[in-house]
Amino acid sequence: MKITDVQITPITPRNGLVAFASVVLNENMYLGSIGVHTKLDGSGYRLTYPTKKVGQKDLNIFRPMNEETSKMMEEMIISKVKELFKES
Repeated sequence: MKITDVQITPITPRNGLVAFASVVLNENMYLGSIGVHTKLDGSGYRLTYPTKKVGQKDLNIFRPMNEETSKMMEEMIISKVKELFKES
């Protein structure tokens, strides 16, 4: 799997949420609404993936299925976020 595009949309910070990210995988699959939050200790960023509330349950829309994929997405997205926020 290869991430072929990363887009970051900054927002007015709210409860630690500072941006939304989207990625394109293998030029074939778009995944959006990935939340970018500041870590509670201020040491960087963390990602959250979209869910849908059904009754009392939160169902995952999508998420990485293994640590390798999770790390790859974190590195690509957080790198782009740092680059964007450094410019502003």
